Amino acid sequence: MTFDLTILGSGSALPTSRRYPTAQALNVLERFFLIDCGEGTQLQLRNAKVKFGHINHIFISHLHGDHVFGLFGLLSTFNLLGRKTDLYIYGHSDLENITGFFRRQFAEEMQYPIHIMPLKPGALQLIFEDKVCEVFAFPLRHRVPSWGYLFKEKVRGPNIRKELIDIYKLGIKDIIDIKNGKDFTTSEGVVVPNSDLVTAPKPPRSYAYCSDTAYYERITKWIAGCDVLYHEATFADSERKIAKQTGHSTASQAAMIAKKAGVKKLVLGHFSNRYKELDTLLVEARTIFTETYLAEDLQTISI
Repeated sequence: MTFDLTILGSGSALPTSRRYPTAQALNVLERFFLIDCGEGTQLQLRNAKVKFGHINHIFISHLHGDHVFGLFGLLSTFNLLGRKTDLYIYGHSDLENITGFFRRQFAEEMQYPIHIMPLKPGALQLIFEDKVCEVFAFPLRHRVPSWGYLFKEKVRGPNIRKELIDIYKLGIKDIIDIKNGKDFTTSEGVVVPNSDLVTAPKPPRSYAYCSDTAYYERITKWIAGCDVLYHEATFADSERKIAKQTGHSTASQAAMIAKKAGVKKLVLGHFSNRYKELDTLLVEARTIFTETYLAEDLQTISI
């Protein structure tokens, strides 16, 4: 079952010829989530072959331009494509004013409803849930209110052993009962234990997104044990003072968060355009957390 992350933009405030500003597309069992929406996001969605009509939920970390300037063009494109389905945008409550200004000034008539879902400051909060996944928001430490997001697959039921469906001529009711933990009794009265009929489901997967933020150890309890953590690494250790002043992290600080949270894989991103090559950041992070990788635009990571 698909749980894929596509990096649409891995740069920071100034786009470069190699890196767009921050945006990501996440496919959680065919639920398509857009995370941040920097300038050029809709072009990168095209390049990544993500269908616009699949996106019903957009998660904005904070209201700095490199995370939100692409939103206006995307909303307009949705309208031009004749979108009718509801769109949900999660983030700071000021998104209501921002999208309202766009609609008043640039859209003759929006053909689809836009719902702004304001986030509360403070602790971890559940903001979306359906039968297969949950999305949580949690506070980060930046110059303006900022949130990270945790996407979690729900625990699935056991998988029935397909070869037994024909052997025992199982009907739909039998299959449902078996998945709910019941044994099966054959027409001859032989009881087949449930444990012989099913295989255990794979462990649920999770993805955590943290950009932009200074080093903030509090988040480790919220993202503990996740499969993949994306954490900003705007600067190298030599620029730690600037990182602190601007509310950002160094690569080694991101690695320390990953280590303390016990995640399985760390992906660094939100790189300053001052770095033409990123080997220094990768080495600094891997010294602390070996399973560290650099984000690349249009890269897809299976979780």
